[in-house]
Amino acid sequence: MKKLLLPALLSALLAACGGTGGSQQSGAAVDDRSASSGVATVNASNVSGAGIAALTDPNNILSKRGIYFDFDSFVIRADAQDLIRAHAGFLAQNPQIKMLVQGNADERGSREYNLALGQKRAEAVKQALVLMGAREAQIESVSLGEEKPRCAESSETCFAENRRGDMLYTGEF
Repeated sequence: MKKLLLPALLSALLAACGGTGGSQQSGAAVDDRSASSGVATVNASNVSGAGIAALTDPNNILSKRGIYFDFDSFVIRADAQDLIRAHAGFLAQNPQIKMLVQGNADERGSREYNLALGQKRAEAVKQALVLMGAREAQIESVSLGEEKPRCAESSETCFAENRRGDMLYTGEF
């Protein structure tokens, strides 16, 4: 019985991890949050005003908070490395600040699959930040699955906008 149960479980696991089909679509590398996009004010004690101002200055890389992913993937693309490096450096210089990484997915796939994929995306961003100098205790990762779309249309462009990991600082969540 055990000989039959293990292969059946492995087959079910592989089927659950399989893609939902379709072609891969490249999205933007990072989220551009300008002053008009409603960036929340970050409030943290013991942080210099210049450091906090950088988080909301649309001319500073730290104001960009979204890491975009390819279809059915949680691998961080090379074009997002500078953004992650900048945020990791900011967290390393400000150990009292916390970050929440929210993993998101587009509407394709089951709810459970998208929650799992969103969590993998959030964890990938967290691990990249830690590898580049942030402390693990500063960062929490959660999945929102398909529950917080940035774009509601059923098009490849919107799907690409919804496949992301959002980085939020203390005071923004």
